[in-house]
Amino acid sequence: MTEHVWSYKSTSGYLAGTDLTGFKVEATDGGIGTVDEHSDQVGDAYLVVDTGVWIFGKKLLLPASTVVSVDPQERKVHVDRTRGQIKDAPEFDRDRHLDDPVYRDELGGYYGTGIPFGGRPA
Repeated sequence: MTEHVWSYKSTSGYLAGTDLTGFKVEATDGGIGTVDEHSDQVGDAYLVVDTGVWIFGKKLLLPASTVVSVDPQERKVHVDRTRGQIKDAPEFDRDRHLDDPVYRDELGGYYGTGIPFGGRPA
């Protein structure tokens, strides 16, 4: 079920229109990088995270549903995944993330249902 994976949870504390660019992103077991860009479009919200040196400058796409809390004072976004789960996620593809529904479904499936990227349900 991936229909809500691209929306912020009502309990996250995210306020529409808040610019998260530059906020630090914290997994359940440590930092993973900073928000490079984001969208808060209803049903299509996400964060693009620049991992810096953590995984050699890669960027990751996290659906908004992974956000547990936003702390504007600390400029931090907390997500409900471990560093390992995020590192193992499908690679961010800047050319496909906005226009390719297959890519978005696979990524949404990874985060929304635990189905391995390109795999089948267990």
